[in-house]
Amino acid sequence: MLFLYAETYNMSELSEFVKNRRKLLGLTQEEFAEKAGVALTVIRKIEQGKENLSLSKVNQVLNMFGHIVGPINENHASGNS
Repeated sequence: MLFLYAETYNMSELSEFVKNRRKLLGLTQEEFAEKAGVALTVIRKIEQGKENLSLSKVNQVLNMFGHIVGPINENHASGNS
């Protein structure tokens, strides 16, 4: 599983990632939403690059590809793990 820190991506990159991966799977937005267990509006908002999404919903979608997004913590930011 790849863990992406929220401060290292932007919504347009996330949007393109999800859209491209969904299309590679040959799924419509509706089909993908159902498989991911989220509302169609969540998929649409992600693919449109909207920033007012809950982290848990974004992670439900990203989990379909083995990825998650999380907030960066102080230790990571300073280089300490």
